Amino acid sequence: MWVTDECKNSFMEMKWKKVHRYIVFKIDEKSRLVTVDKVGGPGESYDDLTASLPIDDCRYAVFDFDFVTVDNCRKSKLFFIAWSPAASRIRAKMLYATSKDGLRRVLDGISYEVQATDPTEMGIDVIKHKAN
Repeated sequence: MWVTDECKNSFMEMKWKKVHRYIVFKIDEKSRLVTVDKVGGPGESYDDLTASLPIDDCRYAVFDFDFVTVDNCRKSKLFFIAWSPAASRIRAKMLYATSKDGLRRVLDGISYEVQATDPTEMGIDVIKHKAN
């Protein structure tokens, strides 16, 4: 599995320049390349990310979560989301499961990982709980 330069560059822009709120990645099954499927602008929300994920196919996503700690400090954490809905094909689920570690190695700086098969497993409450 190969990760395209576009994936790496988009992630670095998100991490350092805060140009993107989230990035959705997909695997091209024929070429075996991980590519950028969608990029969310800095004004977009977590709900925008979840709405952009297909209900019948797998994806990876990275979300830049901003929050305020109990000490009133502003922080930001990068979340990696492995989206594998129940309605997706078994072949796709297997491909995404076996390719996840390769993409994670390229995306340096991820704080937390969430694996979800339906929207309730990756709700904003899950993200908030992990960040605190």
